[in-house]
Amino acid sequence: MILVLLVYHRSVVSQILLELFMSTSRIRLVVEFLIAEGKLTEFEAVAKEMVAVSEAEPGTLAYHFLLSADRKRCRLVEGYTDADAITTHFNGPAVLEFVPKLVQFGSPTRMEIYGNPGVQVSVVAAAYGAEVFLAWQGFDR
Repeated sequence: MILVLLVYHRSVVSQILLELFMSTSRIRLVVEFLIAEGKLTEFEAVAKEMVAVSEAEPGTLAYHFLLSADRKRCRLVEGYTDADAITTHFNGPAVLEFVPKLVQFGSPTRMEIYGNPGVQVSVVAAAYGAEVFLAWQGFDR
């Protein structure tokens, strides 16, 4: 964990300082899954539970599971008001209770976070191989 923090610190600390002056605090997250053969029904059942608990989180702006045409791949697209909201989500039942169930039926193949999610979320997400893209240019309405 200390190594992850050091790598995180060295690779993005100057970018985080730049982001503090950007016009957006919103965080987006995309996770791609490869659904295990014959496990779509089970994957869908857990996904529905994750949507339900995430919808109750006040800082969660969006939470969508999107299924490929061949029904073998899925993308989870999430949106949060700020780093506090995504941290709350990562400490809640969607991540702590349901992600361990979901990965029994589908393997995460890619995770990308757009915006600064904070150190705690970055460390947890790094365990899934997440790449963090910090705000550089642009705006939100």
